[in-house]
Amino acid sequence: MSAREVYEDVLRALLLLAIGVALLFVVPDAAVQWGGPPGSTGGAVGVLAVACSGVVLRRRRPVAGLLVTTAALVASPFVVGATHTGMLLAFGEVLYSAVLHSSRRASRWVCAAAGAVVALLALRSLLLEDAAAAVRTLMSLGLLLAVPVWWAQEVRQHRERADAEHDRAEQERRMAELDRAAAVTAERNRMARDLHDVIAGQLSAIALQSEAALTVPGADPETLRRVLAQVRRGSVASLAEMRTMIGLLRADGADEPRTAPAGLDRVEALLDAGRASGLRVDLDDRRPPGDLPAAVDLAAYRIVQESLTNAAKHAPGSTVRVVLRQEGGELRVEVANDLVDGAPDGGGTGTGLLGLTERAAAVGGRVVAGPGDRAWTVRAALPTAVPR
Repeated sequence: MSAREVYEDVLRALLLLAIGVALLFVVPDAAVQWGGPPGSTGGAVGVLAVACSGVVLRRRRPVAGLLVTTAALVASPFVVGATHTGMLLAFGEVLYSAVLHSSRRASRWVCAAAGAVVALLALRSLLLEDAAAAVRTLMSLGLLLAVPVWWAQEVRQHRERADAEHDRAEQERRMAELDRAAAVTAERNRMARDLHDVIAGQLSAIALQSEAALTVPGADPETLRRVLAQVRRGSVASLAEMRTMIGLLRADGADEPRTAPAGLDRVEALLDAGRASGLRVDLDDRRPPGDLPAAVDLAAYRIVQESLTNAAKHAPGSTVRVVLRQEGGELRVEVANDLVDGAPDGGGTGTGLLGLTERAAAVGGRVVAGPGDRAWTVRAALPTAVPR
């Protein structure tokens, strides 16, 4: 419940109190007299204030507010010998709110209790007085109890129907969106398969033509030129088809800037970003000069990037050591960060490590990660030789 709603309920209670006090002084006879000795004006105002205090709880604790106002209403004949009109107004307000704002079960209990009170008092009038008195009791209590209850029930049912329609419309919108996304994905996958078949055919033709150029004995230069020209045309066509397929598969990220794939040549910028997040990062780059396969270069970059991200999340302010070296035909990547006592739990799901494992496996490598001697270490081994 918002502060604005609390403020509105307090204002409503004060307004009812002001109306009740005005009626008490202007038309003191506008009350239900119970035949006892009249009480003091101060007592009447006090009981009225208690009754109006239940209005403050009309939305936060509607049943509790009804009980407070009902207790004041029951006590008024004994305290002041009458039930003033202001108290009846406050009671009608909290009864309406208890039916409208309480839970469905509590609302039903309030309605049942109101009906039982009307029936019992009418039966009492019929047994102790006469039928006319019973009818008068039914009419007076009907105005006091039945009207607020009936009104609140109508408003509540209207709101529930409106909420149900809204939920149904929202569910239909989501289902339509899912159907649209599924249709787009299915069509995109179909087109990607078609493009894959086209590219596979073109690459096969390139392989056959280049193999022929290499194996034909004594081929004249003109023949070789024609074969190489055909290989070039096939290569350009395959590249264009490949770009189309990549653009198709990345259609959801059309707004992303198109840049060259990241690699270890940008590792310093990556380390600077880690230092900006509060980490103390040291780099030990033992790689010999030479280019790496693009897929391996990108995989190594992503492994370092994810490891630094995890360190900043789970061990903020720690020292991170990044080691890059090549040995045995493999690029070795090692990222170790100190374990920090009392570090906040980042609530990770393990998907980052899973993604790195899949990325390394895609290039024929492997990744292992886990805690060690006061450090969390990620180790990756990626093959540097292009498989034949």
